[in-house]
Amino acid sequence: MERYKMDKVLITTLQKEFNQLSNTLEDSSVEYWFARDLQKILGYERWENFVNVIQKAKIACENSGIEVSDHFRDVTKMVSIGSNTQRPIEDMMLTRYACYLIAQNGDSKKEQIAFAQTYFAIQTRKQE
Repeated sequence: MERYKMDKVLITTLQKEFNQLSNTLEDSSVEYWFARDLQKILGYERWENFVNVIQKAKIACENSGIEVSDHFRDVTKMVSIGSNTQRPIEDMMLTRYACYLIAQNGDSKKEQIAFAQTYFAIQTRKQE
């Protein structure tokens, strides 16, 4: 019974985090998430490991006959590195569909991935 309560807390926390990380394009209703934000809440410590999952998701998108660039957009963000200085880092804007594909191609042993698979499937259905 205790495990169920912890899972419920995790689910509530993850749902709140996914919702908070959502952005909307100006003059549009298109939602997107930044890959580096998702990386953290999906339990990936290293960007390089998460990029491998993104690449698999891109292949799945392409194999479905859908334009990859419509759902995975490379961007550069500036991050603080201390002493009032910044440096550019690569990131990616991801649509709901891209996030869904990432969740489907992620490490399903991670509780966060299992949650994301359901979350983005349900959110995608709601939008349809």
